[in-house]
Amino acid sequence: MTMKKSFLFLALLFPAPAAPAQQPAPERPNIILFLVDDMGWQDTSVPFWDSLTNANKEFYTPNMERLAARSLKFTDAHAASICTPSRVSLMSGMNAAHHRVTNWTMYRDKTVDAPDSLLDLPDWNVNGLSPVPGQPHSIYVTPLPRLLKAAGYFTIHCGKAHFGAYQTPGADPLRLGFSVNIGGSAAGNPASYLGEQNYGHVPGKFVLRAVPGLEKYWGTPTFLTEALTREALHVLDTVRLRKQPFFLYMAQYAVHIPYNPDARFYEKYRQRGLAGPEAAYAALVEGMDKSLGDLMDYLDEHGLADNTIILFMSDNGGFSRAPRSGPQDSQNYPLRDGKGSLYEGGTREPMMVCWPGVTRPGSVARQYVMIEDFFPSILEMAGVENYHTIQTVDGRSFVPVLKDAAYADSTRILVWNFPNKWVRHDARDVSWCSALRQGRWKLIWFQKTGSLELYDLEADISERHDLSARYPEKTRALSALLTRQLKAWHAQRPAYKATGNPVPWPDGTP
Repeated sequence: MTMKKSFLFLALLFPAPAAPAQQPAPERPNIILFLVDDMGWQDTSVPFWDSLTNANKEFYTPNMERLAARSLKFTDAHAASICTPSRVSLMSGMNAAHHRVTNWTMYRDKTVDAPDSLLDLPDWNVNGLSPVPGQPHSIYVTPLPRLLKAAGYFTIHCGKAHFGAYQTPGADPLRLGFSVNIGGSAAGNPASYLGEQNYGHVPGKFVLRAVPGLEKYWGTPTFLTEALTREALHVLDTVRLRKQPFFLYMAQYAVHIPYNPDARFYEKYRQRGLAGPEAAYAALVEGMDKSLGDLMDYLDEHGLADNTIILFMSDNGGFSRAPRSGPQDSQNYPLRDGKGSLYEGGTREPMMVCWPGVTRPGSVARQYVMIEDFFPSILEMAGVENYHTIQTVDGRSFVPVLKDAAYADSTRILVWNFPNKWVRHDARDVSWCSALRQGRWKLIWFQKTGSLELYDLEADISERHDLSARYPEKTRALSALLTRQLKAWHAQRPAYKATGNPVPWPDGTP
């Protein structure tokens, strides 16, 4: 046998080891972030407390119940008390005290705050978020959708944007990294939910709150919530053909005012005896719930449910003033107050996460989380690593909680800063406030008076018993902690009109 034939014979007997097979990259999950506007913790038939309340019995949200059965439910999730601060935190991962968009935005370079006889506003970022540098009165950030798009996601914005003031770069979702924008603008609420009213468009007149881009539904009985949902599903049809993972930011305008009656559900609530505005509100909630159900149906019908994460959240506490029925600030019971307030009724939100194969269906997490946590959490769920942002991200990923509902960290602090005046009257509960949460304890600092209130949320979720006098050492410790964090973020304080000096810090120092 020749040497050449010998080598061939040996090669056949002892073939070289095969090169390791190339492992396919893991399939990125689709992600739907379903954000509701002004929805309170109790505005659902899903209980987020330890028992059903009268409010839970008033609302009908079968699709939230359906999602809860598939999800991990968070009972202690928080946002800012006003919409734009929450939305900027969501897109940036920054705390509102840090990004300084501390109130809602509207027109370029103009504040929306009510006048005050004692205090002057700080120079807060009235123009909101900016995806480009050099914009005055703005926070320049790397937005969440831009990072997801760079990672291969098709990014869809649908509904309310309200990230930046009119005629600023942040007002346009396309400039933030969304591939498609359906209905988003600088507006914080729609001029009308009614297709018969063209969603607020008036011939020959500029209406900032008129919802853009839905002309095909003008003059029809299509409620805004339904029109937005249909358009989102149309885009998903296209994305399916592209075989590309998607991020759908489904930000319904509901359940914000105006409380236009949704004819599909309104009469049912009137027949139950609810007053007109309250029946319209309940109908808005049910219409929002139908939108959620339509999206879930779509995922099921097209085989997408097993690889799609659904996150459900609201941007601030439930509206608790007229035209809502009942005594003012009673609508979010057992929580105190509502939208605009740093009591629990203004910040605690209904939150659920369904991550097939990760979250345990029907489970509950009691770990407190904050709106800025969605930024790092979504990127981690999407498998986006080693990303770079212009801003410092303050949020913490809640993925450990998704993997273990019993996860607990009582040392973490949550911070709110609202050095603004939301309403024209002088109610202290909804203006000029900061707050800190650590474990079971919550401290509220009223900037106008310098007073402090301390609550034990485990024993007193309704915040009826101020314990600051009973536990002075705890009050001092938390006020010092709040002061240190606000200073670290260069957070803003209002100033006295008479002297121009800023109000003292929570610990009493100038």
